[in-house]
Amino acid sequence: MRLEMTKKSDLALKAMRCIGDADDETIAGRMLADNLGITTHYLPQVISPLVKAGWISSTPGPRGGYRLIASLDDVSVLDVIEVIEGRIEDQGCVQRGIPCPEFDLCALHDPWQKARDAMVVELAAATVATSVRPCQELI
Repeated sequence: MRLEMTKKSDLALKAMRCIGDADDETIAGRMLADNLGITTHYLPQVISPLVKAGWISSTPGPRGGYRLIASLDDVSVLDVIEVIEGRIEDQGCVQRGIPCPEFDLCALHDPWQKARDAMVVELAAATVATSVRPCQELI
């Protein structure tokens, strides 16, 4: 049993914070990729869902880059994870990897559901602003 966040979600949270730490300035893709320790080719895979969610704007071209258009205080850690991974409630059974059929619940169904619900509450209460370290500390 593994309770972990993917690298892509981790990078998305860090990207949100780095772009937010740019103080309303546009941050170049190359600089952001360097700060995140990834290639500029992989960066759009991390940023695209954040742009689609309406939290970041993307301006193409040599003077382009990324700018935060949402408040980091208004975006929860859960919001970012679900934009990248999909809704947590849609995840499968801890034992089977698919939702438990009503007629054949797994042995851990009830406690696992309670633990998942508590995790969702905590992640929804944690904002990117208060929970993700500032960009300079991430490097």
